[in-house]
Amino acid sequence: MGGDRLAHLNHLPASAAEDELLTCCSAPSWAERMAAGRPYLSADDAIRQSATIVASMTVADLAEALAGHPRIGQRTEADHGPLRSAAWSAQEQSGVNDADAATTLGLAESNLEYERRFGHIYLVCASGRTGEQLLSLLRSRLRNDAPAEWQVVRSELQKINEIRLRKLLAGSP
Repeated sequence: MGGDRLAHLNHLPASAAEDELLTCCSAPSWAERMAAGRPYLSADDAIRQSATIVASMTVADLAEALAGHPRIGQRTEADHGPLRSAAWSAQEQSGVNDADAATTLGLAESNLEYERRFGHIYLVCASGRTGEQLLSLLRSRLRNDAPAEWQVVRSELQKINEIRLRKLLAGSP
């Protein structure tokens, strides 16, 4: 998978590699450490490195990563990261597009409640999930305390990073 794209990433100057990687995760510390970890032998090698980095990210690093993601159910706009990242967010959240009005309203209200409770957006790996599933997950996560929720955010971020790294290395738009 993506041997040419992997070789391309491996041979870019560090700053250019960081720019490419920031389309997967908007935390500069993650992109810097990913770029510094090159060369990668495979996409799986890069994904393992990402998991190691995400596991050691501070809350401030995680907050920077969250800044690159729109709310679940919100249309992606230019201020939510690079064009590729915005397109990926739209693909990942496509299950919300068919949600009924009650689910859409529930997501909007619950997103705000989550943000008031935790001080940041609700991050979830939305790929393959319906609006109803995402709303149910959101409501269940509102029962977490802040430390537990940061661990869930960390886990969800790594799932998203894995999907996006695979897309980046496959050359997917």
